[in-house]
Amino acid sequence: MTIRVLIVDDDALVRAGLSMILGGAGDIHIVGEAGDGSQVPAMVAEHRPDVVLMDIRMPDVDGLTATEALRAAKEPPEVVVLTTFHADAQVLRALRAGAAGFLLKDIPPRELVEAIRKVAAGEPILSPAVTRQLISHVSGAQRTRADRARELLDGLSEREREVALAIGQGRSNAEIGRELYMSVATVKAHVSRILTKLALNNRVQIALLVHDAGG
Repeated sequence: MTIRVLIVDDDALVRAGLSMILGGAGDIHIVGEAGDGSQVPAMVAEHRPDVVLMDIRMPDVDGLTATEALRAAKEPPEVVVLTTFHADAQVLRALRAGAAGFLLKDIPPRELVEAIRKVAAGEPILSPAVTRQLISHVSGAQRTRADRARELLDGLSEREREVALAIGQGRSNAEIGRELYMSVATVKAHVSRILTKLALNNRVQIALLVHDAGG
C-alpha cells in the first residue's frame, strides 16, 4: 500500500527536508505541501492524503485550528503534529482534537518514516510515558477534567472499561487480546463501541481520557 502524505509547515526548508526524507521511502508518496493551515482543507479535498504532517505553529491558521477542523470532518485523514517541544499545551489540545500523535522536528529520518507507517496502519505514536508528561506539565483544571473522565469511563461496560484501561497503558490489540483472553476481532469490536459511546475518534483520545481519570 502506498501511503499518501500531505506536509504542512510554514518553513519551506522544513517542508523540503521532510519531503526528501519521506519521498525516499518506496511506500510513501508526497501528494502536496502547504505553507499554512488555511490551505489544508482544499488540499485534503483535492489530494485525499492518508496522513497529514502538521506544523503546530503557523502565522495565519495554526496547526491546532487546522487539526480540529480536519478531525471534525467526515472520514478525516490521520494527523501527526510537528513541534519543537516535548510538553506543549497546543500539542495536548491537538491530541484531544484527534491527532494520532506528535513528532519533534529533530526526529531521525528512519524514525520519521516508521512513525508515518505506523499512523497509516492505525497505530498511535504516543507512549503512555509521554502522555503522562504532557498532562502533568500543561493540562489546566485537571481535577474537573479527571472527574469528567471518570464519569465517562463509568458509562462503559466492565469489559469495555478493561479494554480502555489497556489502551491507556499502550497495549496493542494483540496484547489486549492475550491479556483479556479474547480474539483480536473482539478487541476491535470493543474499541469501536468505546469510541462510539464516548464520542471519540481514535485510540489516542481513549488513552488521554484514561490518563485524565488517573488510570
